[in-house]
Amino acid sequence: MAIAALQRLASQVSKSPSISLCSRAIINRSSASLSSSPSAKVADRIVKLSVVDPDGIKREVVGLSGQTLLKALANHGLIDPASHRLEEIDACSAECEVHIAQEWLEKLPPPTYDEQYVLKRNSRVRVLNKHSRLGCQVVLTPELQGMVVAVPEPKPWDIP
Repeated sequence: MAIAALQRLASQVSKSPSISLCSRAIINRSSASLSSSPSAKVADRIVKLSVVDPDGIKREVVGLSGQTLLKALANHGLIDPASHRLEEIDACSAECEVHIAQEWLEKLPPPTYDEQYVLKRNSRVRVLNKHSRLGCQVVLTPELQGMVVAVPEPKPWDIP
């Protein structure tokens, strides 16, 4: 019975426009990494972020230019990367939702239709929070140095 439910979910998600959301992020991130000069120093790629965790504690998180915000947060233990994906079907579960401070939103590309779809579909509110973004879709750049990000509290049904 559980296998049949997973198969139904997999077929529904494969028809969803958000199925390739994570795949596109990986492709974009890979092409950004390849386009950077191989002689560039790692120190030149460092992007420092101010992150407020679910307990309200402000932390400094270090990521690399070309890396996703999800990866930087996962490397610091602020987001569980295993909860980000829905089993083996390569679909984003919106567990990497973050809130970005207003002054930094203008420095990011606008969310894609797919990102908005995933955020709206996984939200219990009718109106999407304009500060909400998926960490897997935000690619770090030097212009985001010092960006302020909040990791929201987990939803009650996600707490073990």
